[in-house]
Amino acid sequence: MRVRHSAIRFTTPWRPTHGLLIVPLAIIATTALIDINTPETIHLGPFLIAAPALTAAFAGPGLTGAVGALAVVAQIVIAALHGGVSTPNHEAQIAAVLVISVFLVVFRGLLDRYERQLGRVRSVAIVAQQGLLRPLPRRIGPLSIASVSIAAESGAQIGGDLYAVVPAPGVTRMVIGDVRGSGLPAFGDAAVVLGAFRGSAYRNLSLPGVVSHIANASYWNMAQLAEAEPCYNESFVTALVLDVHDDDHSVQLVNCGHPPPMILRAGHVRTLEVSDPALPLGLGAPSESEYQVETFDFGPGDFLLLYTDGVIEARDRKGTFYPLADRLATWTGTGPESLVRHLHDDLLRHVGGRLGDDAVMIAVTKTSDVKGAAASR
Repeated sequence: MRVRHSAIRFTTPWRPTHGLLIVPLAIIATTALIDINTPETIHLGPFLIAAPALTAAFAGPGLTGAVGALAVVAQIVIAALHGGVSTPNHEAQIAAVLVISVFLVVFRGLLDRYERQLGRVRSVAIVAQQGLLRPLPRRIGPLSIASVSIAAESGAQIGGDLYAVVPAPGVTRMVIGDVRGSGLPAFGDAAVVLGAFRGSAYRNLSLPGVVSHIANASYWNMAQLAEAEPCYNESFVTALVLDVHDDDHSVQLVNCGHPPPMILRAGHVRTLEVSDPALPLGLGAPSESEYQVETFDFGPGDFLLLYTDGVIEARDRKGTFYPLADRLATWTGTGPESLVRHLHDDLLRHVGGRLGDDAVMIAVTKTSDVKGAAASR
């Protein structure tokens, strides 16, 4: 672990709040000067409360209290010059500025405490999400891989999108899926699916055997949870599980209700539709024989794109869905990283910068030296 050391500074660093303080201070000074130079029948003192109220929007309780105290002092000065502090009208104005300033200090202190607690929760969520969705390797066997994940909201860290890649004898095995729902329940369902998938890599199972193992684990988990929370009866996971073979130019896949992958070959896009897709995970406990494997060509120079429904269901302001196949065909770059970067930027332009659902895209390509790459695993 590297630790960065920085030089010690003996001066207080300039912060944006220091510049913003000019505004509430100007409000106090301007209000006091105008009120002092106007007839006693005109009372501008109540406007002083705007200063601590504005300060509470960008500064902590300390600065808010200091500006509030200054506003109270300004109100006392105004009262002293306009008939005396002890008059009922001035006493009421001083009390009002004081009480509201105290309220703003308490409010800002509670808000700061909430933001600190929220920051800790987000930190835990980030660690948990990173532990579950480990970064995909840039290279595994004969494959080069790049991925991008786009959160629907900047503050959201826990979700139901899932993906993983593991090596298996003679193949690279991949899964991508999407849990119905969001938040902690979806995170838990995703963890079960990924745990079962990664655990199956060491059991030398066939592709249908892997899918059956994942489906049974997901069904058992949801059945147990449904006993306590009936809403889990409606939960499920769409998933795509596939094997990319090392020694030939093919990819085998089982689709459990997930959007079909696409292959880009020489500028043309092909959608890998299966003839008999399986039910999403969690809707039953099927046996291995119930899953049908379909094989497609996938050779050197081809690009395989996996994605979640957050991509194809993204809409622009007119309600038009994102045309993934058309936009994929327009890409003219090289390498999977360039491809996902192109689609990431294009997707955000389509929706105007913010998605309505989380989205994941994974691009995979194969080296021309298949046998050599397989031998180097």
